[in-house]
Amino acid sequence: MTIRAVVFDIGNVLIEWQPERFFDRVIGAEKRVEFFAAVPIFEMNARVDAGESFYDATAELMTGYPDWGGEINLWRDRWIEMASPAIDHSVRLLRALRHAKVPVFALSNFGAETLEIADREYPFLQEFDCRFISAEMGISKPHAEIYERLEIETGLPAESLMFTDDLPENIAAAAARGWKTYLFKSSEGFSKRLVAEKLLTAEAAQ
Repeated sequence: MTIRAVVFDIGNVLIEWQPERFFDRVIGAEKRVEFFAAVPIFEMNARVDAGESFYDATAELMTGYPDWGGEINLWRDRWIEMASPAIDHSVRLLRALRHAKVPVFALSNFGAETLEIADREYPFLQEFDCRFISAEMGISKPHAEIYERLEIETGLPAESLMFTDDLPENIAAAAARGWKTYLFKSSEGFSKRLVAEKLLTAEAAQ
């Protein structure tokens, strides 16, 4: 079936998401390893992606781990520095697809408040035809329901969707439904796939 829409993950596809790099720079790699081992910060982040309040979740974590309050504050107050920079070539591909009249959707595990922060920093995140955000939907990838809901709400069959994401488990869940997929490793690789699928010309994919 012809591809009728392209679905983008956001983190590490359109903007880099590198908490380790941020904390290595700010507190040092050794302290970062200790912090991530002592505090369930990524579990908290997953709860935020599933719909919990970012600010309530970080406050709760600070109460439970007061010795790491400064580091948890960094996660809360300087979150945008972990979600940076934009991946410029991917942004160009998003806009090239729109210019080519190919519908583009976002399907991302993202918190509601952190998406508001990202929207202010990266206005291109509001250029999708529609966004499917885990915190707003109450379900996260790779659960099958989040993919099914995109199909239902867009009215597009699974076989007509092309999806790119940086996590193999999210790609596998989409492929199991019949979506065409690209495991994102670089915008250059993704651009070649879009050209191969005849969604963009080689010139437009630059």
